Formats: sequence, structure tokens, C-alpha cells
Amino acid sequence: MLEPFGIKDIIDILLVAFGLYKLYYLVQKSGANAIVKGIIAFIIIWILVSKVFEMRLLGSILDTLKNLGFLVIILLFQDEIRRFLMSLGSNRTFKFVSKLFGLKKGKNATAEEVTPIVLACLNMAKTKTGALIVLEQEIDLSFIEETGEVINADMSTRLIENIFFKNSPLHDGAMIISKGKITAAGCILPVSQNPSIPKQFGLRHRAALGIAEETDAKVIVVSEERGKISFVDKGELKANVSPEKLQELLIASILSSSKE
Repeated sequence: MLEPFGIKDIIDILLVAFGLYKLYYLVQKSGANAIVKGIIAFIIIWILVSKVFEMRLLGSILDTLKNLGFLVIILLFQDEIRRFLMSLGSNRTFKFVSKLFGLKKGKNATAEEVTPIVLACLNMAKTKTGALIVLEQEIDLSFIEETGEVINADMSTRLIENIFFKNSPLHDGAMIISKGKITAAGCILPVSQNPSIPKQFGLRHRAALGIAEETDAKVIVVSEERGKISFVDKGELKANVSPEKLQELLIASILSSSKE
């Protein structure tokens, strides 16, 4: 006799479908398609050997490997698992609870504070001064700030340009902007290992994609070679962004975060 199909079963199916979609999305971004195909091939072979053909010796070997599979998956996908847990920690539910108990993280950058960033990027693009600016969102970036020099200064076009000036000791690292302040500079970012990144993008763009893949940060890159501005959001890179478009993207990100 079939069990009754209710609302709980529909929610269960939707949650599983959402989980599979997120898993597929993470795999696509990490470039680990070949590894996933290998895991699926191993599962199919294990089912055929152990369940269908009932080969005892080979089946026992595959059973042993299967029991170690969970540990192997953790080792292979440790970055993706960490990214998922960090994303889970910034969930809207936790934000709501924080606001409910008066534990607000602090204000995000306002539309007025976007202007110094855009002007600095415009000036640096004209002089082909390389820059890497990370704008913190909901996921805390203090673990990145610790790799550089803490500044904690008010937003200023001149300060941003001076930090990325070619003779500055901090110009090679990334700048972190949090709650409308320049909190750190000269920071080291994780570099994306995605093989699908176009060859023309250098280390700055790979670092921008790396931090955007691991967190929800927005990243601005000014190319030293081409004098072009790029914007990275949710692991996706928008190249050759105009100053007007950059301002539009930054304001849109502020409005979307304030609605949550």
C-alpha cells in the first residue's frame, strides 16, 4: 500500500532538488567536473560488480574503497565545503535573528561612499595603475584582513590612489572595504584554480575570482596592463566596465543588501 503524499513530501523533494542544484553550481564554478564524473563512474561500477554480477573479491575491494569515499570527498572538496559553510553562516535567517536581538553587524557602504571608489578607479585606469579592491558583504573578511596591514581609515579617493601607487609598499595586495571604511590593505587573497578562466586575465583577476568564489564579497579590479576596470560578483567577472556602470553595480549591490 502506497504511503499518502502530502505537503511534507513536496517540501522534502524541493529541498533535495535545491541541494542538488547548489552542488552542481559549486562544481561548475570550481572546475571539478572531471572529478564528479569519476565519482559517478565509480558508483556505477560498484553497483554492477557488487549488486548485479556479485563478484565477491572485486566487490569486497570496491566496498572498502566505498567506505573511504566520504573522507576522500572531504579532502577533494574541502574548499567547496568551507565555502558552503561560510555561505550558510551568512543566511538571512541568522541575519534576522541578529537584528531581532540587536546584534547588527553594522551599516554597509552608502551610495555617497561609492563615489570616492569610482573616482579612484577612473583615475587609476587612466594611469594604468593596478588595483584590487574587495568590498565586504555579509561574510566576515577579518581572516583576509589579517594577511595585510590594518588601516581602518575613512573612505577617500586620494587615499585609495596612494595605496595603489606603484611605489607604495601595499600596492601589490588587495584593499578591504567594510562598513564604509578602508579596513586593510596589502592583503593576500585566495587564487581561483578554475581552468575555464581566460588566459588574458592575470593574477589580480584570478585572486578577485578566488575571494568571490569563497565569499559573497564584491571585487573591483583595475588592470595594470590594459587600464581596464573589471567587476566580480558571485564568482562572475564583468570585464571592461565603464565608471558609470561600476557606480551602477555598486549602488545596486548596496540596495540589494539593504533589502535583506
